[in-house]
Amino acid sequence: MLTTFLDIVHIFVCGVLMFVVLLQQGKGGGIGAAFGGGGAAQVFGGRGAGNILTRATAVCAATFMLTSVSLAYLSSSGDRALKARAALEEQRHNAKGAARPKDAKPESAPAAPTSVPSSSPP
Repeated sequence: MLTTFLDIVHIFVCGVLMFVVLLQQGKGGGIGAAFGGGGAAQVFGGRGAGNILTRATAVCAATFMLTSVSLAYLSSSGDRALKARAALEEQRHNAKGAARPKDAKPESAPAAPTSVPSSSPP
């Protein structure tokens, strides 16, 4: 449940981050001017649009990093559980081996009686 929620938030933040970065006006005008970046500067003022886009980029980048680390941690929890289970199985195996002395020979099944072929002529 939590992983699914973080996946959805992560993908949404990725899209918003790409959009916000592309809207920022670079040295040559960039794609921000093509999608109305110049009009946004009139609405927010000359520095206002830069501050809003810069803050949005910072918030999106921080959220992206947090969701990335959280998803990595949650995905590695399966590995930790597997290692714990393997260690438990190894302890059980070692406990069974400690119950039997090392010098003792393994028990074998009794030998089956062998039948001696008769030497009667055919």
